Amino acid sequence: IATNLMLMLHLNVDFLREEILETNEDPPGTEDEPKHRFETLIGKSESMKKIFRTLEKIKETDSGILILGESGTGKSVLARAIHYRSPRRNHRFQEIHCAQIPFNLLESELFGHEKGAFTGATQRKLGLCEVANGGTLFLDDINVIPGEIQAKLLRFLENKSFIRLGGTRNLAADVRII
Repeated sequence: IATNLMLMLHLNVDFLREEILETNEDPPGTEDEPKHRFETLIGKSESMKKIFRTLEKIKETDSGILILGESGTGKSVLARAIHYRSPRRNHRFQEIHCAQIPFNLLESELFGHEKGAFTGATQRKLGLCEVANGGTLFLDDINVIPGEIQAKLLRFLENKSFIRLGGTRNLAADVRII
């Protein structure tokens, strides 16, 4: 059995645009809880019921999850719901939209950098993998990540370790990647 089992959910834009909605009403006794629970997702089609059953099964696992779907299908909503129903719920949920970050800054955003690592790096910066330690990191639009950064991300997924840009030490972080 692989240590990094990757679970996959495929979201279809045709039914999800109409069916994934967040409600404004809380079930009784849950007013203080975050609004990112499976109970806040509404869907009645067989496809949505299948997604709900899958989410119930995976919420307690520590495995990475790949959510596929077109823009606007609710990938971020599902990622948050998974995080807030998981044992990691008391730790940070960090989200990064990889397509919105220039490629030359993406590595620094994910893994951080040391002072002097590049022009303008006037102080150490923690990356999202380090900031989300103990929690969840949702990588949106991972399909645009350049191969060089994909290799470093794969190393992180396999070993839960990374090196800050300009650094020399291996650092560890316990992060669930969605």
